[in-house]
Amino acid sequence: MLDFFTIFSKGGLVLWCFQGVSDSCTGPVNALIRSVLLQERGGNNSFTHEALTLKYKLDNQFELVFVVGFQKILTLTYVDKLIDDVHRLFRDKYRTEIQQQSALSLLNGTFDFQNDFLRLLREAEESSKIRAPTTMKKFEDSEKAKKPVRSMIETRGEKTKEKAKNNKKKGAKKEGSDGTLATSKTAPAEKSGLSVGPENGELSKEELIRRKREEFIQKHGKGLDKSSKSSKSDTPKEKGKKAPRVWELGGCANKEVLDYSTPTTNGTPEAALSEDINLIRGTGPGGQLQDLDCSSSDDEGATQNTKPSATKGTLGGMFGMLKGLVGSKSLSREDMESVLDKMRDHLIAKNVAADIAVQLCESVANKLEGKVMGTFSTVTSTVKQALQESLVQILQPQRRVDMLRDIMDAQRRQRPYVVTFCGVNGVGKSTNLAKISFWLLENGFSVLIAACDTFRAGAVEQLRTHTRRLTALHPPEKHGGRTMVQLFEKGYGKDAAGIAMEAIAYARNQGFDVVLVDTAGRMQDNAPLMTALAKLITVNTPDLVLFVGEALVGNEAVDQLVKFNRALADHSMAQTPRLIDGIVLTKFDTIDDKVGAAISMTYITSKPIVFVGTGQTYCDLRSLNAKAVVAALMKA
Repeated sequence: MLDFFTIFSKGGLVLWCFQGVSDSCTGPVNALIRSVLLQERGGNNSFTHEALTLKYKLDNQFELVFVVGFQKILTLTYVDKLIDDVHRLFRDKYRTEIQQQSALSLLNGTFDFQNDFLRLLREAEESSKIRAPTTMKKFEDSEKAKKPVRSMIETRGEKTKEKAKNNKKKGAKKEGSDGTLATSKTAPAEKSGLSVGPENGELSKEELIRRKREEFIQKHGKGLDKSSKSSKSDTPKEKGKKAPRVWELGGCANKEVLDYSTPTTNGTPEAALSEDINLIRGTGPGGQLQDLDCSSSDDEGATQNTKPSATKGTLGGMFGMLKGLVGSKSLSREDMESVLDKMRDHLIAKNVAADIAVQLCESVANKLEGKVMGTFSTVTSTVKQALQESLVQILQPQRRVDMLRDIMDAQRRQRPYVVTFCGVNGVGKSTNLAKISFWLLENGFSVLIAACDTFRAGAVEQLRTHTRRLTALHPPEKHGGRTMVQLFEKGYGKDAAGIAMEAIAYARNQGFDVVLVDTAGRMQDNAPLMTALAKLITVNTPDLVLFVGEALVGNEAVDQLVKFNRALADHSMAQTPRLIDGIVLTKFDTIDDKVGAAISMTYITSKPIVFVGTGQTYCDLRSLNAKAVVAALMKA
């Protein structure tokens, strides 16, 4: 039984709705629009919301959306057929009203579709009943049961006889098809005295031909080898040394041309030294995070190299452009298939997880299927533009994390703002915690670092060193005697959740603005450690839970995030478990333009990338620039 079926335009106008079991379809449909349609996640045509399963179909030609909802515990096999039939009938029946493309005409239009829908629903339900499940076949009905026992007994000589018969049949078939070849090759056999008749019955014609061919190759091949060797030996070898090549920039007079180094000061380039001095005092004007720049030095050279080729092949480029024109017709799956296959391989090569690359291409195909193209639009450019828009939309999720605004809100409530860092081993949690501490200090907030990694050797000492360095950069003398950064530690082998609770209470009493909780690295499959992390988050209820992940991983990023979220939900003691709120993407300076991990992480969790680590110093922290990441991802 269906809960509801609704048809609405992409502009948000509900054209027709069928209410079944449920009282209202507003909540599930709004969740579908918010989580799937607006986020460009249409790779799968089904969506689960609470106890309902929603299946939908997009009509890109008329900008319509068809949505059906039913209980997810039910297995309704006729839903796909029903939604296709309703889509076809509704589009054909109200084509003139829909083609007017005006909101007023859609509002004034009367879409009396109730009787037609009930008829289609009845037909779909009856067709599913007709196709009853097939019963399992009994042994008595199988072919093996019909064979007598005597036919299953095998003797030794029967197999060899059957093989000989099969070989004779094959030889006869080949003889019939290649009769001319056989007659031409039997002449040498007759000359050599070998008869191909009943006297030599063990060898067939094909075997004799193959044997003669091998003898011919062995006999004449040796002579060919000898002749080739003699020809090689006849050519005299040139003795003596060739004249050295004269280079255009040869000699000692042009050594300055080859010197591309920049002036240095104590082994450091002067430009880089001055830039580091400016950056070490602040990440930007007023302590703001700079946007991530994914452009490489090869871009300028590539553009310079492409200019001459464009001028030379203007005519060829014009014909190449006209070759892929679509005209004023609607796009189909066949038109986009080859382009989408290339796009999928390109995304996987850029470190996007394979499953996510497939879903992205499927989403683009669903978005463009049936869409009418312009006269001078190519399939490749249209698909590429749609994919770029989808990727930018994915990197800009629903919730935007603004830490500075949230910290100031917590200050007004006179409580510390708590951030918990989690992730697998060796991704840079402690280092990036120190970078975020420096960024917060530059913005005038005091920070308490809670050393809750009581497992790894040297974890507390690493945070102690970072605290000493940060205190040297922001001494109390410059802040009116106020301690801006401090480490809260209780040693090793203690309960991490208890240390975090004590650190939050200490920060509240001492007036610290932010508490940064460092946790031990753990693999996503380690159940005891994931239980301890879920306990820490449940007991202390931090304001922000950040997952720290590497930009180097591909498919592993999806596995880590999915299992971390699942473990936090399974091992949490709260009724509504606390999951990951944002992502810190580290080691971004090591991947060049293979930025696919950012797409994989945001696609699988719908959580934003809050910070991007781009180096080893405190100032190497950036905010994500979605357009720059997508440009690097789409670059060939």
